[in-house]
Amino acid sequence: MVNLEWYRTFKAVYKTGTLTSAAEVLFISQPGVSLHLSSLENYVGYKLFDRTGRKMVPTEKGKVLYNFIIEALTKLEEAEKNFQRSTEKNTPTISVGMCFETFQITLEQYISTLPFNVIIQFGDYPEMVENLEKGILDLIITPQMVVKNAIEYQAFSSETIVLVGGSEIDDLEFNSVGKNENLEEIELWLKQQKWYGTTGDMEHLRRFWQLNFNKHPDFRPNYIVPNLNSIVRCLSSGKGLAVVPDFLCRKEIDNGKIKLIWEGKTPLKNTLYFATRKKTIYEEEIALIKKIFIELN
Repeated sequence: MVNLEWYRTFKAVYKTGTLTSAAEVLFISQPGVSLHLSSLENYVGYKLFDRTGRKMVPTEKGKVLYNFIIEALTKLEEAEKNFQRSTEKNTPTISVGMCFETFQITLEQYISTLPFNVIIQFGDYPEMVENLEKGILDLIITPQMVVKNAIEYQAFSSETIVLVGGSEIDDLEFNSVGKNENLEEIELWLKQQKWYGTTGDMEHLRRFWQLNFNKHPDFRPNYIVPNLNSIVRCLSSGKGLAVVPDFLCRKEIDNGKIKLIWEGKTPLKNTLYFATRKKTIYEEEIALIKKIFIELN
């Protein structure tokens, strides 16, 4: 008999493209993801993904299976959530969407103090907006505005995307190169360094490079790690460069564990928004979560 968790895992791998990212979404170990996936493949009798480097590329049979189960699986997940709410009438359950790093830096330490149940979900921002509109999520922390009639946005903070380096990086050498503001020399020096990236998309690096050099980066990071917090930890113990939001590394910069190398000739800034439905029964609970984020800024 097939296990429903195998389908959940299959969906997570299909959506994220890697075993590591699927494990983060599901809050299970990577070996657990591999076991679920191999069990499902053995059950159906064919490969669902081709392993290309670090990426999991769905096979044609995998695409057919995904399209066949996704609607039913989504309905089951919604039913599970709604059942939980209906059986806990005295304790509301609030579903909040944000990126993994934002959760770790901000809300994680306050979860146990909240007087209601909380479900945290990670994912792509457009997908989270769709889930907010459908009622699957109640609040999103997002740097992107996707206009929907039923959704309202409230700006509450901003972040600057900066170039940072490890504690052993020679920032004096960069300052020497950069003092003449010759962008070709700056780009050449940067491309000669070791770079860190994440298993997800490289939106921060692409936007930073486009803004400062008017082109897309024509190189791949040397070291690919699970998330932006991992990058900050790796940089704290060695050389290398990365482009990350400043709020993720302020403490490490202040205590000298990593170095702020360059904000760019034109700083790259993101505005952060609270996104909620215009009509919600969880105004008090949402207001409390908003208060936590506002007080931390």
